[in-house]
Amino acid sequence: MKKGTSYFTAGVLVGAFLAVAGFSLYLRGQKSAGGEGDPLVLKLGHSLDTAHPAHQAMEFMKRRVEELSSGAVTIDIYPSSVLGSETQCIEQLQNGSLAMTKTSAAAMENFIPSMSVFGLPYIFRDGEHYWNVLNGEIGRSMLEEGESKALRGLCYYDAGSRNFYTKEKPIKSPDDLKGLKIRVMNSKTAIDMVKAMGGSPTPIAWGELYSALAQGTVDGAENNPPSFSSNKHYEVCKHFTLDGHTRIPDMLMMSSKVWSRLDPREREWVQTAALESSAFQRGLWKKETAAALEKAKEEGVTVYEVDIAEFAAKVAPMLAEVEDPAARELVQKISEVK
Repeated sequence: MKKGTSYFTAGVLVGAFLAVAGFSLYLRGQKSAGGEGDPLVLKLGHSLDTAHPAHQAMEFMKRRVEELSSGAVTIDIYPSSVLGSETQCIEQLQNGSLAMTKTSAAAMENFIPSMSVFGLPYIFRDGEHYWNVLNGEIGRSMLEEGESKALRGLCYYDAGSRNFYTKEKPIKSPDDLKGLKIRVMNSKTAIDMVKAMGGSPTPIAWGELYSALAQGTVDGAENNPPSFSSNKHYEVCKHFTLDGHTRIPDMLMMSSKVWSRLDPREREWVQTAALESSAFQRGLWKKETAAALEKAKEEGVTVYEVDIAEFAAKVAPMLAEVEDPAARELVQKISEVK
């Protein structure tokens, strides 16, 4: 009996050792087989196509981390939802089976509630204020908010400002939204914003929006210029209003489990490459936005410059009525950034 017990105990210990060793090696960076000279390979999955500025920025990051590490670290990038949806990639980060992903701050709300403040209308005064917040103490702090959920933020990518566009009636003031059905994301904040301006918010899946516009299910929608142009919504909507009601950033997130397995030099290489890719992506996004607006104009779209203060005044109560104490404090801190 004792001999059987000792064999059993020994077997359990050996099995546990092998399991821990194997899992440790996996999290150590998902090394390719071959030997000590092989590079540390980090898997990055996201849902965008390869022409998107954020994907190009991730390719830039891959090159930079290889240069900084002299080939000791590399990144394998899987675009176009090859490894799963945005939410599925975030979940893979949490269990350590994926090293990095690009996600919208809006999608992070389900994991980090404080991210919801990014969806508040006109919480950022303009583009300069937006980046002063993201690159400052507040932005850095929010990148670390997900550590308790095994999610570590590396940097932000620009996703532009969201603006209204319509089929028939141009939006030159918030009053022009009265009676119009406007497609919004399935987000309470987005729904409340359109209601506050007098419109009728209508959540519709993004992939179904072109048909909904063409068939008159909705009178208009809201998004950034590159999305408007790349999805050919200019074929249906001939009025685009630069009201910039929200600026929700994209984020490059990393699995805390994988990060914890990197040594200090590797962490520095990855973090430095990520921050450099953020600056690179901002430049690409600026060019993409200008090109998208030019393309829209060529397709017969009228682009309107409007009094943003007039729109902001309509939704100001939304910022004042934030219920969560921590979120209220965050809104106040953001407003104080120069």
